[in-house]
Amino acid sequence: MKAPSGPEEVRRPASDIRVFASSCTLHGLGHVFGPGDLTLRRGMWATAMLLSLATFLYQVAGRVRYYGEFHHETTLDERESRQLVFPAVTLCNINPLRRSHLTPNDLHWAGPALLGLDPAEHVAFLRALGRPPAPPGFMPSPTFDMAQLYTRAGHSLEDMLLDCRYRGQPCGPENFTVIFTRMGQCYTFNSGAQGTELLTTTKGGAGNGLEVMLDVQQEEYLPVWKDTEDTPFEVGIRVQIHSQEEPPIIDQLGFGAAPGYQTFVSCQQQQLSYLPPPWGDCSSKSLNPDFEQEPSDPLGSPSPSPPYSLTGCRLACEARYLARKCGCRMMHMPGGAPVCSPQQYKDCANPTLDAMLRKDTCTCPNPCAVTRYAKELSMVRIPSRSAARYLARKFNRSEAYIAENVLVLDIFFEALNYETVEQKKAYEVSELLGDIGGQMGLFIGASLLTILEILDYLCEVFRDRVLGYFWRQRRSQRHSSTNLASHSSLCSCQDSLCLPPHLLPRHTALDLL
Repeated sequence: MKAPSGPEEVRRPASDIRVFASSCTLHGLGHVFGPGDLTLRRGMWATAMLLSLATFLYQVAGRVRYYGEFHHETTLDERESRQLVFPAVTLCNINPLRRSHLTPNDLHWAGPALLGLDPAEHVAFLRALGRPPAPPGFMPSPTFDMAQLYTRAGHSLEDMLLDCRYRGQPCGPENFTVIFTRMGQCYTFNSGAQGTELLTTTKGGAGNGLEVMLDVQQEEYLPVWKDTEDTPFEVGIRVQIHSQEEPPIIDQLGFGAAPGYQTFVSCQQQQLSYLPPPWGDCSSKSLNPDFEQEPSDPLGSPSPSPPYSLTGCRLACEARYLARKCGCRMMHMPGGAPVCSPQQYKDCANPTLDAMLRKDTCTCPNPCAVTRYAKELSMVRIPSRSAARYLARKFNRSEAYIAENVLVLDIFFEALNYETVEQKKAYEVSELLGDIGGQMGLFIGASLLTILEILDYLCEVFRDRVLGYFWRQRRSQRHSSTNLASHSSLCSCQDSLCLPPHLLPRHTALDLL
């Protein structure tokens, strides 16, 4: 008799590997687990599948490892624009204090710290300034404010600014903002402070930016009394071109403009974008300059923190360090610590800050977005002989004074284009999945649906082998309980039919015996 075939054939369960192999889209699996005995052909197919699977896993491990290293790449591009925001321009006179505005009280408090003067040299220094000595019975003030000293004795923009034009239109001191730096009182054009509208330009080239004529006022320069580390030997102004979001560090990043020259500064805007961790190290969280966090007012709204910038982070870090070491801060630093006295400047603040700059104590990450300005400088001599006579008449000065004190600064965009330097992820999740899918199709001929088939097969195996085992155990226990109950019932029934001996029926034949 033949074994049943066709519909009558015994159907194998779905958890059978041969059933799964015959319908799975994984290439080669049907050749390994097909019907029949183990043959050389089946062994070769199994070997090929194992080698392909091992190669696939090796490639996937390499791709996942590469993705976990979080590489990035930098792209450089140049883009056109119809309008650009003009940068902030900070100007500082190299001479911090005007000699005509110093008093004996200033020399008493700030002379040793700022000028390196001993008390016995005050009279000689006042004589060198052309000032009378301190009157008899002079008593210094009980307190002294460094910020007030620089505000009163620093160079005034109203006196220095001879002419100002932006895109051919006149401008003046009202377009500048006072700001304190380590060089003293400085002035920033187009700062955007207090919500003022930022100036823009729609053309490139000279004459389409800021043009200022300045008087450096050499007659107000302090005499060089001693050769100290902070003694300036040069004359002119320091200039820094920066974005409105970052405070100027003009003593480190500024360039010089000398009297007797017209300095042309051609700028090009650069927009840099950095990636946050783990692909990069950028940050957008501002550092609190106060060493001890002040409690916030529960009734008042929290003050908005300024945008994060690299220079702002360094200033805040320096302010925190000085507040911890010296108990004060320099006047140009942010924070709520008191401003250092002149003696604290000399004994603690200046040496501590110089040591910080040498050791590079402050570690600040790059901002995630920053705007910089590349510069190209060129200069021509001014004034010409004919211009010197005209300027001397116009400003009521001598031609020699004009040649020694007047300079012109012309800042403009080279063109209305800007560079973008952008960090991008070198390997995205989509690329990782694409590589895994390609390797999967190349080596084992599988796809995402194949993985679903394997998961479905594992569910069938779990249902048939694991859950089925428990179901069979429960069914057998239930069957045993049913048989036991039936047997007990039968025994009880038989016991009910058994009678005592004296009640058993007696046969008549036995009675005759």
